[in-house]
Amino acid sequence: MRKISEKILYKGQWLSLKSSLFINSQNEKITWESIGRSDNSIAFGIIAKLAPSNRYVLIKQFRQAINNYVLGLPAGICGLGITSEEDLNTCIIKELKEETGYTGTIKSKSPILKLNAAIIDQDFFIVTAEIDERNPKNKNVLQHLEPAEKIEVILIKREKIKKFLLDQSNNGVAVSSGLWFLAHTLT
Repeated sequence: MRKISEKILYKGQWLSLKSSLFINSQNEKITWESIGRSDNSIAFGIIAKLAPSNRYVLIKQFRQAINNYVLGLPAGICGLGITSEEDLNTCIIKELKEETGYTGTIKSKSPILKLNAAIIDQDFFIVTAEIDERNPKNKNVLQHLEPAEKIEVILIKREKIKKFLLDQSNNGVAVSSGLWFLAHTLT
């Protein structure tokens, strides 16, 4: 496959819809529609674990695109202006604090991954973080949500995550694929 042209059909504040023309191995023209970030930002999900209790931090967030709540991991986007690893780490820790109220320490980051590459051109990575429950900053935590956000923080032991997700799904709550994959690797 070889891309020969791309046209922006719509560009909004966060997303753009593109139509791309490709030539396949039989020299046929193929049109493909895809979504991209308007500002080339990078997205991340955070696997956060509290220590010493070894509970994982999940979130239940209302998502307008599906008109429902979805269970997932704390996550965010680092936009333009991130020029260093330090800036990126600051953005990640800030997002963890905003969504959950917790202050954590980054332990690792995955390489750049792709989310649903069939329809979206989005760079993504997974961060592991540890939250020290004994740290006074992590007592009586307070979220700092944006007006459009409604997020419930859920703290759960590793061995209970899979059953919790199944129960929630049976009650009509959506489950993010990333969280389901994580649940399978943890149990």
